[in-house]
Amino acid sequence: MKQIEAVVANINDLNDGEMRQVAVGETEILLTRLDGKFHAVGAHCSHYKAPLAEGVLSGHHVVCPWHNAYFDVTSGDQLEPPGLDSLACYQVRIEGENVIVSVPEETTGLRSPAMAQFNPDADKRTFVILGAGAGGVHAAETLRVAGYQGRIVMITQDDRLPYDRTKLSKDYFIGETSSEEMPLRSPDFYKEHAIEVLLNKRVEQVQTTAKAITFSGSDAGASGDSLNYDALLVATGGKPLQLDIPGADLQNILTLRSFDDTDRILALSKQKGQAVVIGSSFIGMETAAGLSQHGVQVTVVSPDSVPFKKILGEEIGKIFQQVHEENGVSFKLGRKAVQFEGSEKVEAVILDNGDRLKADIVIVGIGVQPATDFLEGINLHPKDGSVVVDEYLRAADGIYAAGDIARYPDWRTSESLRVEHWRVAAQQGRIAAHNMAGKAVKFRGLPLFWTMQFEFPLRYIGHAQSWDEIIVDGDLQKQEFIAFYIKNNQVLAVATSHKDTETAAMAELMRLNQTLTVEELRRGTVDLIQRQPVNNKQ
Repeated sequence: MKQIEAVVANINDLNDGEMRQVAVGETEILLTRLDGKFHAVGAHCSHYKAPLAEGVLSGHHVVCPWHNAYFDVTSGDQLEPPGLDSLACYQVRIEGENVIVSVPEETTGLRSPAMAQFNPDADKRTFVILGAGAGGVHAAETLRVAGYQGRIVMITQDDRLPYDRTKLSKDYFIGETSSEEMPLRSPDFYKEHAIEVLLNKRVEQVQTTAKAITFSGSDAGASGDSLNYDALLVATGGKPLQLDIPGADLQNILTLRSFDDTDRILALSKQKGQAVVIGSSFIGMETAAGLSQHGVQVTVVSPDSVPFKKILGEEIGKIFQQVHEENGVSFKLGRKAVQFEGSEKVEAVILDNGDRLKADIVIVGIGVQPATDFLEGINLHPKDGSVVVDEYLRAADGIYAAGDIARYPDWRTSESLRVEHWRVAAQQGRIAAHNMAGKAVKFRGLPLFWTMQFEFPLRYIGHAQSWDEIIVDGDLQKQEFIAFYIKNNQVLAVATSHKDTETAAMAELMRLNQTLTVEELRRGTVDLIQRQPVNNKQ
């Protein structure tokens, strides 16, 4: 392929450990200097195209400023999700004091990671993945990246190929992403890498002793009504919780979990009627914001006194409530729905104080329950039915779990955690796949989630089930801040808004267990952009 090249910098423009975005023609490039050598890779993250130059360079990798994907800047290899592709890597040469980069005439800045070829003669094993969300998708591809040459079967109840579920209540909901843009990979991709994707398949039972999966009803696996496996990853996610109150079977009472759920809600929103959202969860609040932007009058009903108080604290929760109210959303807080009224379709929601809210649509967003009731012979947690795994994400011999259903030991606190985050599921899918392929890799991921409600973005790193205090650096009202959640003089989590580079720096500090001291935070003199992580070995 024809190459084009250009002088992109002087050798004295960058010091060791520095990066900048440059261009060769129309191609944007991330240029770095490490140990006296220059490297050039694609400039934008493979997830949502974030400019990596606004992230943080730590050792040989760059941390994406938006959702903290990691890439090796010497090779372009992706090291941490949520993106799937790696970065293109370009040739660099030095002439005199000029840094010259060559790029193909046609390049996207991305590349698929190198994968092993399917070879049933070399490996006769069958690895099965239940679920095609973030955990399942990343696991399927990582198995090939890790060198596994046997059969891969990914099974999903959905009727379409894996897609970006996070956009269902965000970009897709408000019309910024089309249905054509939602799939994570094309059919040709799965065919090329011999990843079988079985759609519309409902699992009735997993018999761990026999290593067999039985499908329900008339569904059948590739070998009849059951499918045998050598290793299994369970990544089935959660089932939305329902309200068990009178009238719950009326039409137009919906949850938002799947593509079809979102499409049904969007179809009903065209009537510009009135909607009641039950629950101030992130899915509930994102749905409320989306419906409001479609011209629907929205009321949020929640037993909580402030949205997100248990997760983010009262002050930040009130900012979310204020932003929603400024955009026309009403709240009934400290209240519960006790009845739905209507003939065939829902017409009203009755609250525990007797209030009657007119409703053309009701969205129930009160959380999910791990989808694990089909598992036999697996240690399930008595509280919620989640799958208890070890630090390798192993539930039993040859069986692993990832995502919403996995209860794992937190490497930072030794607490038993179950985290319902897209990126955590992707991280765990990758680690589980490496272990299925014969490696021994401990899960040391750092939870991260993000939300966008109207024009208020928030990112949350780490996990704090409780805290002694919250130290805020910045201005909450301007929605430009970093909030540090402190427990026993340790930073367990941070919530940020409009602080992209600082967020990436904090994520890397936490990953390396080099977080700031409480004394530093209280003094308010910390500059996270200048406080570079010490990562000489990675």
